[in-house]
Amino acid sequence: MPQKSESNKVFAVVAQNKNRPAILVINGPNLNLLGEREPDIYGKQSLEEINNDLQKYANARGVSIDFFQSNHEGELVEQVQQSRGKYSILIINAGALSHYSIALLDALKMVDIPIIEVHLSNIYRREEFRHQSLISTVATGGIFGLGARGYSLAVEAAIQIIAGGK
Repeated sequence: MPQKSESNKVFAVVAQNKNRPAILVINGPNLNLLGEREPDIYGKQSLEEINNDLQKYANARGVSIDFFQSNHEGELVEQVQQSRGKYSILIINAGALSHYSIALLDALKMVDIPIIEVHLSNIYRREEFRHQSLISTVATGGIFGLGARGYSLAVEAAIQIIAGGK
């Protein structure tokens, strides 16, 4: 079950089974406030509820899944770096950092696994500064504007990518 740490990170640690593919879901700034922050844009589900749903979905399909959330760019960069060699695929919603974090982009470039970018809102129907995503330049694909369902779709796509090898 996801827990809150002292630094307000939301995470769940699942024992990695070397025989099962593993997915890492990373969430960036302010996503710890899902369900409270602008629910008309981001929905009413909390990040904990989303993570619990994804945990059940992945487990039912024989896939391990871990979660990490931070409001701090450096912690996100470190988590991406530490994911190297541990995961089959990475799903990321970097929030506002998607639009300007070169450090996060550089870290993602070093991860030699598929990357799926998720945004709860359709960034291309919002303010112009949100239309550019640096993450999209290294992502295998992206899911935008489908709310919390976008995470489930990303996990399903991840499982298909893992199964197909690409």
